[in-house]
Amino acid sequence: MTPDTRTLTQLQAIVDAARERRAEDVTVLDLTDVSSTLEYFVICTATAGLQLNAVQENIREKAMAAGLPRPSVEGPSERWLLLAFGGGIVVHIMTKDAREYYDLEGLWSDARALDFPDVQDSPKA
Repeated sequence: MTPDTRTLTQLQAIVDAARERRAEDVTVLDLTDVSSTLEYFVICTATAGLQLNAVQENIREKAMAAGLPRPSVEGPSERWLLLAFGGGIVVHIMTKDAREYYDLEGLWSDARALDFPDVQDSPKA
């Protein structure tokens, strides 16, 4: 299933917010065809402590500006922080070790990855 324009805009806001705070390997998984309860995962890698917090604060601010509700926060821990925006979009901010250990992309390998190119990497017109 293809996300609607509003959802794509919200996902783009989250991806951009993560990248603004230097989160790495930002991945968006479309779970709508493989889960009856989940819609989208955004997964990104950050270092522990201050960067995890900076990434989550920026994502929260930009996502709410894009029309998402205030997220519930699971954690925080030094390795993994989860933001749930009303169940439709769940953001996982993880350290490299936690991301490798939990392997959410492998666990949800049947999900379709959505492409959100980094505008900084795009060629100039």
